[in-house]
Amino acid sequence: VAHDRIVVDPGFGFGKTVSHNMQLLQGLSQLAAAGFPLVVGLSRKSMIGKLLGREMEQRLPAGLALAVMAVERGAAIIRTHDVAATADAVAMWSALQEFGEV
Repeated sequence: VAHDRIVVDPGFGFGKTVSHNMQLLQGLSQLAAAGFPLVVGLSRKSMIGKLLGREMEQRLPAGLALAVMAVERGAAIIRTHDVAATADAVAMWSALQEFGEV
């Protein structure tokens, strides 16, 4: 497979405990440093429910926070259920980066 056709997806939630997912979050920068685009999907994950006690329909704010954190740590692609809200959150973070605010 050509290198330009490879992306890395750590597979948040797939057979992983909350602890496993938290370790992956902490290591995202290291995964991104491997040089392949990093794909991250965290929206509505059960780990949000377990950590915050939120039902599925109450997980948007935490999912947005995780998406921004993932981009900050090198994610190139965000998989989400809430496209417009996530795009706005990431665009706001990106705008702040341009002004050197963050």
